[in-house]
Amino acid sequence: MDINSKKAEFIEQAHRVGKERLMLCSSGNISWRIDDDTALVSGTGSWLSRIEEENVAVCRISDGMRIDGPKPSMESTFHLGVLRERKDMNVVIHFQSEYATVVSCMKDKPTDFNVTAEIPCYPGREIPVVPYFRPGSPELAAAITKALENHDCALMSKHGQVVCGKDFDDAFQKAVFFEMACKIIVLAGKDNYLTLTGDEIHDLDVYVLGKTSK
Repeated sequence: MDINSKKAEFIEQAHRVGKERLMLCSSGNISWRIDDDTALVSGTGSWLSRIEEENVAVCRISDGMRIDGPKPSMESTFHLGVLRERKDMNVVIHFQSEYATVVSCMKDKPTDFNVTAEIPCYPGREIPVVPYFRPGSPELAAAITKALENHDCALMSKHGQVVCGKDFDDAFQKAVFFEMACKIIVLAGKDNYLTLTGDEIHDLDVYVLGKTSK
């Protein structure tokens, strides 16, 4: 494995996430599984939009230990926890996009985010809401790891959002479409937007995603 080329790709993808304003300044972080037990993680306090090689930590997934590079993000515990539990996923993005973060701070959060077909197809028809825990805490890491065992996107109360994906495009797409849904919900206002029906979601499962009907 050429670690330098992996770092270069990681940096390119981190810049992409940062420039799309999925987070501001140092508010987000990203991780990428590069082999069975190794992940690259953005360093603590780094700004993804301008991250450099010196800001990329190399960590062991199995026990969370840093192998090389700077101190990883304070949220690395849940990044590595998700990668450990979800063998089918290789990228984790913690972000704080504008409208989704507004929703995370709402007193009465939506229970259904399926305002367009992209939501059940990408972030998922169910978006779990994780209670507030201090950023970087073991409690938050455990809650996020648990929430993403069977989901690809979670909303973190009074904090932000997290998605996991098979690759960078997959994770990025889930994050962008979840932000789009939250923007629709916020701008439409409470009780003034429609969501897909169960039958409409079933049609997407069968005719778009190709899932076998149960």
